[in-house]
Amino acid sequence: MTTDPLSQPKALIERVYAYVAYRIGEGAEAEDVTSEVFERALRYRASFDRSKGQPLTWLLGIAARCIQDLPRQAASYDEVPDVTDRFDLESEVVGRLSVAALVSKLHERERELVALRYGADLTARQIAEVLDMKTNAVEVALHRIIERLRVDVARTDAADRIVEPRLRASSSVS
Repeated sequence: MTTDPLSQPKALIERVYAYVAYRIGEGAEAEDVTSEVFERALRYRASFDRSKGQPLTWLLGIAARCIQDLPRQAASYDEVPDVTDRFDLESEVVGRLSVAALVSKLHERERELVALRYGADLTARQIAEVLDMKTNAVEVALHRIIERLRVDVARTDAADRIVEPRLRASSSVS
């Protein structure tokens, strides 16, 4: 008996969109890619084999191929998203943009691991299933990537603390 891999569409759409948005950024393009994923999934759902994995991992594999099919574009982190809130979000937005810029400089495989872990919110075991890796290899790779990002973020923060007072001083001299 074959069960429909798309039997819980809302939850699957949210997870696939989160993964895609983590890889290419939120917005219309991520929505388009997510739609393409489900169009392909519907077209080829007869080929889904539960013995080879869960529906989510199957859909994320399709999403990865859809992302690879996109024309290559350099990610732009120059624009701060339009966000209004009662809290001061400047430092949070700057921090996210800094991390996003650092993630964009990772190798493709590393970006894929980060997107699957933090975008799609998969466990190391699920990531291993998607990428055909051993679970401990995924855990080690993610640990190394996160440690490297922490060092890079700390380095960037230290540089900003040195440069920013100089910028303020030079702009007030005018």
